[in-house]
Amino acid sequence: MHEQSLMKDLMNKIFAVARDQGGTTVSGVKVRLGALAHISAEHFKEHFVEAARGTRAEGARLDVELMEDIHDPLAQEIVLDSVEIEE
Repeated sequence: MHEQSLMKDLMNKIFAVARDQGGTTVSGVKVRLGALAHISAEHFKEHFVEAARGTRAEGARLDVELMEDIHDPLAQEIVLDSVEIEE
């Protein structure tokens, strides 16, 4: 499934940030969904919760911003904006 590979990639990025910053728990994540990313915010959140289950990101607050410009160079992307971690 396409969403599973997207989530796996996103989680790898989130865990890399947490590891690089020396954190043990991911408390918040902010992403932007491109206008042409072909996934709704609700659907994205469901997949995020599933992918985070049993990991250091389980229970993390998820902020999703929907981009509306279909001409934006990132219109087809899911962009990781920030990761909040706790020690």
